[in-house]
Amino acid sequence: MSNQNHTQAVRRDDAAPPSPSIQQHGSPWLAVLSVAIGAFALVTTEFLPVGLLPAIAAELGITEGMAGMMVTVPGIVAALAAVLVTVGVGKADRRYVIWALTTTLLVSNVIVALSDSFTLILLGRALLGVGVGGFWAIGPALGTRMVPAGSATRATSLIFAGVSVGTVAGVPAGALIGELFGWRTAFYAGGAVALLVLLTQMWLLPKLPPKQAITFRQLPELLRVPKARLGMLITLLVFIGQFAAYTYITPFLSQVALLDAKTISSLLLAYGAAGFAGNLIGGAVVARSVRISLITTGLVLGLSTLALPLLGHGVWGATALVVIWGIAFGMMPISVQTWIFQAAPHAMESGGAVFVATAQVALASGALVGGIAVDHLGVSSAMVVGGVLALAMAAITMRWARDSEQPAVKLHAVH
Repeated sequence: MSNQNHTQAVRRDDAAPPSPSIQQHGSPWLAVLSVAIGAFALVTTEFLPVGLLPAIAAELGITEGMAGMMVTVPGIVAALAAVLVTVGVGKADRRYVIWALTTTLLVSNVIVALSDSFTLILLGRALLGVGVGGFWAIGPALGTRMVPAGSATRATSLIFAGVSVGTVAGVPAGALIGELFGWRTAFYAGGAVALLVLLTQMWLLPKLPPKQAITFRQLPELLRVPKARLGMLITLLVFIGQFAAYTYITPFLSQVALLDAKTISSLLLAYGAAGFAGNLIGGAVVARSVRISLITTGLVLGLSTLALPLLGHGVWGATALVVIWGIAFGMMPISVQTWIFQAAPHAMESGGAVFVATAQVALASGALVGGIAVDHLGVSSAMVVGGVLALAMAAITMRWARDSEQPAVKLHAVH
């Protein structure tokens, strides 16, 4: 969120030093790892349809644009869940909340794997949205609760590493499983992983009571800062552009680039690996100028997707452009989140949920807009729509964005 890619600042109520009274069945790092694997499973499942759209559409007798609703629906629900879960869980033990969210992942995968009705499939995907939004509302901060204070950054990094691994390996692995055994098997596999994660978390996670609850009144604080509002606009444009194109990358590579399924799986893996490199590049660039990092992200993402319909015919052209696009994708979350954090560091305790909701709305909107374009204008049009929106983000950043005078703070990216 992924590789689909969303970021979350550590909230103070979930960032307290671990209590000496916390009892764990194993190493605290194993508990952190169980949350990281949960993040991997969520990201993998959220974007699983991306590598399976043609097969899903063919079996259910729907268009590929309509099948893209499997990405749109959980994104919309996740946007609501990020806010509602943040407030709704109140002072509930975060351990139980994480168990419940992982359970939604398990049930969602089983519903999708068993259903012949597309309506029921969308209901299952909506349930996934609850898990995704809820996790990003509280999950990333939990690592700091389970390890000594000096290791908090490492714990948070480990959780976000689960996201990156899901981005790199999850979508191509799902596509490969779908090609070999059918798309339903990919969702069964996701359900099996979710079950293992749930059992692991039930065994390893300690009691995690929060110190205070977030209220609805605190949520709009981020939107009161002009620079943060500009960051939200930038987020909307680049996320909509990214997912308008990325959701339909498999149909494009199949129908336009004329690549076989195994080659497409390899390209999706290369895309994710390029995202790793992009994350490192983005971290280096934001340390010098967040504005330049945002502009670079928009230009590279926009130009590479726009070029795909023109130069992406055949394996070599498609590979080069997909890898370049993947680098921009890796730069995107860290650039956007760093801008937001610098704009309003005081508001991130309550505003993190608003940012996650904004990113999820943009993700869902991108998949929806791309699907409409695909159904009416052909699959190449999704690449064009994505490219234009990314370039619009770059233009707005050039015109109105100015770097903060404070040193850039590198944040961990959530794809």
